[in-house]
Amino acid sequence: MSVRGGQGSDEVLVSQAVWDYLAAAGQPWLIDFQDKQGLSAGIIRRGERGGCCAVRLRPIEGSHSGGGPGMMEEGPISNETRKAFIDLCRCARKEMSKQDGGPKRKRSLLPCVGVGVLEGDGEGSLLPPQPPQPRRSQRQQQRYKKPAEEEACVVLSNSTSHNESGQRKQDNIEVNDHTSCSICMGDMVERTTLERCGHAFCRLCLDQAFKVKRACPVCRQVYGQLIGNQPTTGCMMVERDPDLELPGHEGYGCICIIYSFPPGLQAPEHPNPGVRYPGTDRVAYLPDSPEGNRVLGLLRRAFEQRLIFTIGTSMTTGMHNVITWNDIHHKTSLWGGPHCFGYPDPTYLVRVTEELREKGITAD
Repeated sequence: MSVRGGQGSDEVLVSQAVWDYLAAAGQPWLIDFQDKQGLSAGIIRRGERGGCCAVRLRPIEGSHSGGGPGMMEEGPISNETRKAFIDLCRCARKEMSKQDGGPKRKRSLLPCVGVGVLEGDGEGSLLPPQPPQPRRSQRQQQRYKKPAEEEACVVLSNSTSHNESGQRKQDNIEVNDHTSCSICMGDMVERTTLERCGHAFCRLCLDQAFKVKRACPVCRQVYGQLIGNQPTTGCMMVERDPDLELPGHEGYGCICIIYSFPPGLQAPEHPNPGVRYPGTDRVAYLPDSPEGNRVLGLLRRAFEQRLIFTIGTSMTTGMHNVITWNDIHHKTSLWGGPHCFGYPDPTYLVRVTEELREKGITAD
């Protein structure tokens, strides 16, 4: 995994909300910082998603005021100066949290997540907060719980009554699996059995299927290492904020994942080789918990195997020849629930682990 940033860069990836605060209520802080460091700070690009923006730090020509560590007359800023600006943004975000009543506002802000370059010029924004759900008393909870329990009893009764006939059908299916190929639907020719899952196919049918994807056509068990067609020029950056909590994962900090891809030309494995595709930046979030870090490790492996993204048609914009997600779902919002691709979502970590397993990415 490559990481963009480090010494020599003059751009910092910042939350749009934090920058708006510094440009308004926190303007005295920003002016004081600029005077002391002898530089100017200005927004140059907005991210496609996630409410991020790129801020460029430029030394002021002929300025020697403040004598910030490592300041130069021209050229890239120093690592110490960049760190001082990031600290300023963190202070601004904490001040916003205090003014807006604490944790609820704090979750809606993306902290200073690191250094990077935003290729897209689309304007991102954080989603509006969802109205709080009314709390139910214990008596109301029991009232809503009863119909579900009764329905479960009915389903259990029906499943028990049909268990014997269902078992006979399953036996018939197993017999058919031994006599016919589920790919060509004909009789087995040179029967070949996969050793992990036990499913059998015609040798020629299986060879053709493995040319498309080295996975069982029935259960999708992966055989060998699956390599995708994600562009090779992208990078995956990871930042952590111990003060930012995700709804449903209180008590833990936040892991911010930043995927960045510059524009380029499609390779032979892409839909339209030689056709240009635009760059993009995507931001995703995980809880900084044991389960969240386990999923982070799996996502790193999937990124190295070029499985996170692909090139095709965007499901949201309808644009062709663009970088799109590749069936491994990410949380691109801090909150809003599943409908807004955010938290809380109690089963998300389990679901994304299963999606990664289907692509051969496991913790084993």
